[in-house]
Amino acid sequence: MDNLQGKVQEELNKIDPEKKDEILKSFTTFKSYLADKVAKGEKLGLGEEQLAKTTEMVANYLANHEEPKNREEHLLQELWKSGDKEQQHSLAHMLLNMVRK
Repeated sequence: MDNLQGKVQEELNKIDPEKKDEILKSFTTFKSYLADKVAKGEKLGLGEEQLAKTTEMVANYLANHEEPKNREEHLLQELWKSGDKEQQHSLAHMLLNMVRK
């Protein structure tokens, strides 16, 4: 798990600040970006739980380091911060379902 967390953190740190702003500016763009990353993870053979755990790490990072850029992101951040670990894990699964549609 620590190795996965390290890889996720490394990838998040690699994103150019301008690119990050571009991704987060529009919720539609954010969903497309997340969908692309999920598809890549699936091609690499990551299972549902691995994808959900990765999604949790990204959501934790966003909740702790980024200001929401739109209403949808603000709502997601509030839901994330108000939930316990189990609820956050469920929300991660829901986010995966959302971007797959």
